[in-house]
Amino acid sequence: MLSTLEVITTVVVGLMVGVEFSVAFVMNPIFNALPEDSNQQAHSHGGRMLGAVMPVWYIGSLVLVAVRAIAGWHHEGTGLVVTAAGLLILSVIMSILLLVPINNQGKTWTPENRPADWKEQMNRWNRYHYVRVAVIIAAFTLLVAALV
Repeated sequence: MLSTLEVITTVVVGLMVGVEFSVAFVMNPIFNALPEDSNQQAHSHGGRMLGAVMPVWYIGSLVLVAVRAIAGWHHEGTGLVVTAAGLLILSVIMSILLLVPINNQGKTWTPENRPADWKEQMNRWNRYHYVRVAVIIAAFTLLVAALV
């Protein structure tokens, strides 16, 4: 049973990390290469789409890691799993305080109503996102290290 939980947890967290890595290093560079209106519209659409899915994925990943920490409390590597959970908590806090407010504004923008500083706001979101990606990569690395 614990092995099944570990596989499911690793896959769910790993896919989340992969999506966020792809946003940072694949999708956003593609969006930024588009003409200005298309760039902003792509960011807005991505914000709406991923803004609906990622909160569930982040919380679900955190719950799975917490369940694994509790279920495997007396197994080797639990300290790493608990640390990974702490990093996932940090990523959720970062999301709520730093990224979601910008995303909630950005997902409503159109070429007609976007603010003059929309690019600066997207650049700030990207900087926060790079840090969050580093945090969740660290969490995933600790999780995998704990389970091998």
